[in-house]
Amino acid sequence: MGLPARLVARLAEAGITEPTPIQTRAIPPALEGRDVIGLAQTGTGKTAAFGLPLLSVLGEMQGKPAPKTARALVLAPTRELVRQIADTLRPLVAGTPTRIELVVGGASVNVQAQRLARGTDLLVATPGRLIDLMNRGAVSLAETRFLVLDEGDQMLDLGFIHALRRIASALSPDRQTMLFSATMPKQMEELAQTYLTRPVKVQVSPPGTAVSKITQSVHFVTKGDKPARLIELLDAHRAERAIVFGRTKHGSEKLARTLERTGFAVASIHGNKSQGQRDRALRAFRAGEVRVLVATDVAARGLDIPEVRHVYNFDLPNVPDNYIHRIGRTARAGADGAAVAFCAPDEMEELRAIHKVMGRPIPVASGQPWESAEPVRKGGRPGAKPGAKPGAKPARRRRPQPRNKSRAA
Repeated sequence: MGLPARLVARLAEAGITEPTPIQTRAIPPALEGRDVIGLAQTGTGKTAAFGLPLLSVLGEMQGKPAPKTARALVLAPTRELVRQIADTLRPLVAGTPTRIELVVGGASVNVQAQRLARGTDLLVATPGRLIDLMNRGAVSLAETRFLVLDEGDQMLDLGFIHALRRIASALSPDRQTMLFSATMPKQMEELAQTYLTRPVKVQVSPPGTAVSKITQSVHFVTKGDKPARLIELLDAHRAERAIVFGRTKHGSEKLARTLERTGFAVASIHGNKSQGQRDRALRAFRAGEVRVLVATDVAARGLDIPEVRHVYNFDLPNVPDNYIHRIGRTARAGADGAAVAFCAPDEMEELRAIHKVMGRPIPVASGQPWESAEPVRKGGRPGAKPGAKPGAKPARRRRPQPRNKSRAA
């Protein structure tokens, strides 16, 4: 494929001898200096698809990077994904002059500025912290010749569009840009048209495709019965790792405490946790010290832990594409996995949206689909006011009337 022998040898040492489909199709045009759009389902090796060409070119560059500069930049939406990328690529350059640095929120900005003072070959960053360092004058992107946007669709979901524009304007226009993701919404197509030049588009699986080795199922269960059902299912495989996804930070933390009281070895990660707490939780999960990780969507991407056998969607995600990313935390590196979803009465719309994205329904494990997405209140029809008489019709909202004609005009 045109990769340097030293990189191929390092891959072989790690037991990697055959490229994945996304790597096969993306690496050659990337090595040619072409802009690339890579679309592939999660867990298919996108990090190496852009990382290997970057390391190949950086390894051939002469001299050292100038102080406070980065020759190449990889942007990712979450701290966990940034660390995953850096941890994947660093072993490939061990013992060489190529330096890889990462900057994320939740860690000392002063320490990160000190590390960037002498310059770096490859910088992996979250957009927000990179902007902070740019504002401090701790890093300049004027000499950055390579840009990678990883999981660009999630960066748009998290509202990083303005940060991306600021960062892109600081880069040299004479650069190579690559964009990798699992989905390609319309807004990202517009982003690609703005920042990429005549890109090669590589797509190895349709958007919304889940890994074929994942066995999926859904349980129709009320919100109040979800914890008991989850405990019942987790109890059947206590020796195996499982990730449980919740929707909110507070709800995920409450669920983690409930599971802990039941006797499970549990850790949790979400936005209210410090970076140190999140790192310790992931290390314990990787090491097998805890078997259940309760998380919000901060863990939906970037976690590459082959031993995860089960993923539970305790709460269905608001964004249907996130379902694909969540269940992609299992069945890694060719292994089998199981993904179980719980659907309460008020989550039917989310389930329908997931079915639409996937192009097929999730097999039902128990219960029956709820007839209405809105739960029935006691003593009335859906939408009836609390305390209404049985059979009462939902109250109609009155259209607000203008106070006077001039205001209406």
